[in-house]
Amino acid sequence: MARTLSSALFALDPERAHRAAVRSLALWGSLGTPFGGVVENSQGVAIAGIKFPNRVGLAAGFDKDAEAIAGLFALGFGAVEVGTLTPRAQPGNPKPRLFRLTEDEAVINRMGFNNGGVDAALARIAALKKRAGVLGINVGANKDSDDRVADYALGVAKAAPHADYITINVSSPNTPGLRDLQSRPALDELLAAADAARAGTPLFLKIAPDLDRAGIEGAVRAAIDNRIDALIVSNTTISRPPLESRYAGEAGGLSGKPLRALAMAKLIEAREASGGALPLISAGGIDSGDEARRRVDAGAAMVQIYSALVFKGPGLAREIARALR
Repeated sequence: MARTLSSALFALDPERAHRAAVRSLALWGSLGTPFGGVVENSQGVAIAGIKFPNRVGLAAGFDKDAEAIAGLFALGFGAVEVGTLTPRAQPGNPKPRLFRLTEDEAVINRMGFNNGGVDAALARIAALKKRAGVLGINVGANKDSDDRVADYALGVAKAAPHADYITINVSSPNTPGLRDLQSRPALDELLAAADAARAGTPLFLKIAPDLDRAGIEGAVRAAIDNRIDALIVSNTTISRPPLESRYAGEAGGLSGKPLRALAMAKLIEAREASGGALPLISAGGIDSGDEARRRVDAGAAMVQIYSALVFKGPGLAREIARALR
């Protein structure tokens, strides 16, 4: 059934296929655990006092509005991260804004934090009767905000009662000027405000793979200085390795298989910069149990996947979780 569903989705425009996948998972999740539930590893992993049942998380961006949490846990994920959520609803960038690079097993997106706003998503989360794994809420700033630091602090404060952890996303390339917040002293100001608003909820920071070594070192130091609990390395890239698809020239963030080498390099840089003082979660180009194992061996406590689901299908989370037992 999963293979048939994947084939049907590939016949659709990428954004329509994405919406269909979210709706299907929302429906299936309401029916119980149609894919067998979270894969429990004997030891799991603990980050910031949170016990993750396995080392595989869903990266933010798939379930932007927290519509399909139960269905996603049913795919085997140990953690599901929803969002990015902004204080106010916003439509995102003009369409088309999502491109499937089939020849490269990659995706380019310039979605622009399209979401229904933090309040609507949190109402759905509050209505969940239970959740099988760890829930992360990814927060960001509105595109037209006059005070982006205040946007993040508000998002953290609202999400804190509902999240197992909250991710500060300053690494999307699709909101003009957002990545500037990765540099000090702007990052220190933002993280200090988020720390003050968290009410004890663990905070993670998500950074871009396009930071140079000095940028990685600065972000790691800011995270440690401001009591951030983990670093997600990394988001999509605006760089363009050799690509075969006709969509290679589209603007936006590139994810998927071509990001693999860069994501690994930045993980290693973050490990060296942190000296083990900050748990690392690796994302970008992970599409198999073998690749996930390489990231763990390189210093990642956990991995996150998203784009590989497009090409490998919904059984990938379970496959990776079992490979990392």
